[in-house]
Amino acid sequence: MKKIVVACDSFKGCVSSMEIAEHAEIAIHRIYPECMVTKIAVGDGGEGTLSALVSKLKGELVTCKVNGPLFDPVLAEYGIIGGNGTAIIEMAVASGLTLLPMGKRNPMLTSTFGTGELIKDALGKGCRKILIGIGGSATNDGGTGMLQALGYNFLDNKGEKLGHGGQILNSITAIDDTGVPPEVREASFTIACDVNNPFSGSNGAAYVYARQKGADEHMILELDKGLKNFAKVIKENNNRDIDGVPGAGAAGGIGGGFLGFLNARLKPGIEVVLEAIGFNELIEEADLIVTGEGKLDAQTAMGKTPAGILKAAKKQGVPVIAIGGGVEAVEELNRAGFLAVLPLLPYPVTLQQAMDPKFTLENIRRTLEQQLRIIAFYKSKNV
Repeated sequence: MKKIVVACDSFKGCVSSMEIAEHAEIAIHRIYPECMVTKIAVGDGGEGTLSALVSKLKGELVTCKVNGPLFDPVLAEYGIIGGNGTAIIEMAVASGLTLLPMGKRNPMLTSTFGTGELIKDALGKGCRKILIGIGGSATNDGGTGMLQALGYNFLDNKGEKLGHGGQILNSITAIDDTGVPPEVREASFTIACDVNNPFSGSNGAAYVYARQKGADEHMILELDKGLKNFAKVIKENNNRDIDGVPGAGAAGGIGGGFLGFLNARLKPGIEVVLEAIGFNELIEEADLIVTGEGKLDAQTAMGKTPAGILKAAKKQGVPVIAIGGGVEAVEELNRAGFLAVLPLLPYPVTLQQAMDPKFTLENIRRTLEQQLRIIAFYKSKNV
């Protein structure tokens, strides 16, 4: 083989996209020493999106002190791409689930305020194009915290200003936008997300995702009720019907918050990333692409990073191998077009061992090398 492209998502909480690529390169060169390996850091809107884009586009990282999900101070980074006034923000660094220990996770209280502070800081530095990945949130506030940081206020039936978190959603009766500065209205937002859930309902933000953010059954009911109310208020005040829009329920409804108030469009996260880095050009004349993520299952084919990679590869007729720590729905993934779907674990292990970075990287090298040995053997036989 003359050229192999490695473009995996990070294995969340374990190894980064570029670490995977570097260890895959070792395996490739053991079998094909002369092969050109193109290593690409990618993400689908969640963890890893910021580093993937800033690295590839040679941007500048900016550090900003913001409020975390429960208003504890957090040092968060975002990127600025010089020359075109574009900021690249990863919601998870300010409002992410990993910022909170298990005992403090409560989507009735957590807020996206810190994400809004990152946007405000970028606007203050002259950015008018905001690309934001919204995966991995700790919140279910419909984006109200983000909007509050940008100057919006939400009022109850007495005209009193409400506080923060998902707990306020069902009390909102009016919106005060008199404090929103001009730069917020001037900016355009591209929202990278990897889900297509509506704002509320059985497939909405609360029912599908709030439990993993610390909600119990009663909280889920209240949060969904609140999201329905907030969607109603947005429709009445802003003439925007967001409730059933695919992706509006992403990241606890912040997708809907962007659509309801700002000049925003939602796009599949992986498509945003691949377009920004010029992926179609990077895979020209490739013999093989290696992609993957921590878990490969039926959801993988529904817009996750490997699916985006596969879609682009099909257009150029490049075969794609997918690797994952855990693998389900293999036949479905094969039918989607993956040449092979490879699990990394060599034997049953504990979750702690499965998440060990050194163990994972060793398994990536081993698994890929064994697959390439087979390919090399049959190529040498001209089979």
